[in-house]
Amino acid sequence: MPQMLLCWCIGKAASGVKEFYTLPAGRELLQYESIAVNTIVKNKTGEVSSCDVPFNASLAQFNTDYLRLTQEVAENCKNHDLTESMVIGTSAIVDTEIDGAVGMNSGIFNNPILIWGKYHKGLFRTTMKLSFQFHHTQMDGAHAGRFLERLQSNINRIMSNDK
Repeated sequence: MPQMLLCWCIGKAASGVKEFYTLPAGRELLQYESIAVNTIVKNKTGEVSSCDVPFNASLAQFNTDYLRLTQEVAENCKNHDLTESMVIGTSAIVDTEIDGAVGMNSGIFNNPILIWGKYHKGLFRTTMKLSFQFHHTQMDGAHAGRFLERLQSNINRIMSNDK
């Protein structure tokens, strides 16, 4: 459930930043009408598969799609790719705390990606560090900052509703 909620918060934050609907591809910027959030799924063989979940502003609908699609991917061991949507990549490294992660835009995967590790429980609060990579042709630091502020705001809203 926490993974799904973070993926929804990422999609919700990105859906309000128009730069997330574009993808650098060679010398072009491809424009998409919809976005999806990618998650990595441990499949039944113990390997990992990729699963794109279409973003839906309705948390209930996103949850339904997330559970159905990740279960299908886990069972059939086949990636679920949405080529008609701009995909925001995610990668959870839940077995370790991270201070940052570096991945390079390869020319093939130029989509934004967020990577996070496990939660750190402190004396007064729990924190989680994340790493955000994006292609500078797609957006600049101001857009990235606006996205991260929106992400934190969405997380705060979810956390305040849980209490």
